[in-house]
Amino acid sequence: MTATAETPVALDRSVYLNALAAFVAQRSGIDGRNYGTGPDARVAFMGDYRPILRAGRDAREMLRAARLFSVNVAAAAERAYSGRLSFVVRDRSVGVDYCTGQYFPTEYRDAACAVLAQAFWEYWREGCGYDAAGIRKAARDMFGRGIASRWFR
Repeated sequence: MTATAETPVALDRSVYLNALAAFVAQRSGIDGRNYGTGPDARVAFMGDYRPILRAGRDAREMLRAARLFSVNVAAAAERAYSGRLSFVVRDRSVGVDYCTGQYFPTEYRDAACAVLAQAFWEYWREGCGYDAAGIRKAARDMFGRGIASRWFR
């Protein structure tokens, strides 16, 4: 059973945040051997690896803030990132289900960031009454220019 806004699950939101944090914390599985040999291979590998690290830092920063505010990541997961990331509830435990688009290592943390950004976007729009410009300003004030420009466009 997937948690959606239509099927509320009587779980604390921290359970969903913990599941998302565990999803972000997992190793990417990127393998340098898939990039061939030679100097161009290292450049290609690092071209994929650096964004993975940056998305992980972004996700952890947004998760820290999400624990302080009443953002609803379970509902946001249904609307963000084309619905490829969802929360799976079994008994009283929650896990993250992710359907890979192209290459899991380069996109799974991006999916988590998109869900978190969507959750904050909805929190600021519905809870604070901000318009798009106000949301972008709030994101810049809370997370800094880098995260705001990457995830709150």
